[in-house]
Amino acid sequence: MKPTRPAVLVGVLVVVALVSWLIVRQFYASLPLVPWTAIPTVLLLAVGELYSGWMTRARIARKPDTKPVEPLAVARLAALAKASAYAGAVFAGIFAGFSLTTVQLLTRETPRAEFFVATGSFMSFVVLIVAALYLENSCRVPKEPEDELKRPL
Repeated sequence: MKPTRPAVLVGVLVVVALVSWLIVRQFYASLPLVPWTAIPTVLLLAVGELYSGWMTRARIARKPDTKPVEPLAVARLAALAKASAYAGAVFAGIFAGFSLTTVQLLTRETPRAEFFVATGSFMSFVVLIVAALYLENSCRVPKEPEDELKRPL
């Protein structure tokens, strides 16, 4: 599995934001209100991924007071990180498109409230993307020191 490239995530986010902006702009009046519950939920997921990345990195490095980590568990965490990064980019794009639509309507009360909820949701998904990239980076096998490579067998 190749590492996730942040440029690809930014591209996905921008494309989804533009498509979302076009759709929301056409159908804004008939859409339900944006739920604020996405913000704490996604932030909680991001905290979980940050903690998992921190613990995985320590266990792979075999720091004192940590148990060795199973290779299959690391592979599962890496898959979770990759999926979270791409899903986060898609949902961040959706909420960015919603924010772009409602920023033009800030003089009205309901769109103003939706702008803040959508922008907060966008930012929480960006935090999830960063946490997912950290978790994915923590799952990498450390490089061996140079003196061990030069040592004769």
